[in-house]
Amino acid sequence: MNEVERAGALFLEGCNCAQSVFTAFCHRFGIDEETAKRISAGLGGGVGRMREVCGAVSGAAMVIGSIVAPVNGDDRESKAKNYELVREFSERFRQRHGGTIICREMLRLNIPMENTAMPENRTAEYYKNRPCLKAVEDAAEILKNIIDEYEKGEIQK
Repeated sequence: MNEVERAGALFLEGCNCAQSVFTAFCHRFGIDEETAKRISAGLGGGVGRMREVCGAVSGAAMVIGSIVAPVNGDDRESKAKNYELVREFSERFRQRHGGTIICREMLRLNIPMENTAMPENRTAEYYKNRPCLKAVEDAAEILKNIIDEYEKGEIQK
């Protein structure tokens, strides 16, 4: 199973959007799946289900940081490269999702907003009415492409 398929499968197993993307790539930077799920758990639903930045985007940003992270606080070049890749990812994601990376804007296309932290039950209707599975799979695909381009030197290191 490739990383895109793994991300989708994790979402269908009940992981949130951030967990699904981050965990699908955790083998690339030496974190086990349980730890990856714990680290990324609070970013689902647009950060704590507040419907801010899509969790799939947040999970992808965490993966990029795990690969191209500045280790020293004063390493401005590494910070800039990290931010550049996150911005490139976000632009590609926006192109597929109506010009936004904001969870509530993506969901407004299909469902009314909720006023609770309690996640909904994952039913056939849930999956039918939400763009979340597509967002997770798109995020994983875009992320894989960016990592591949970066590793091949197509995106300057």
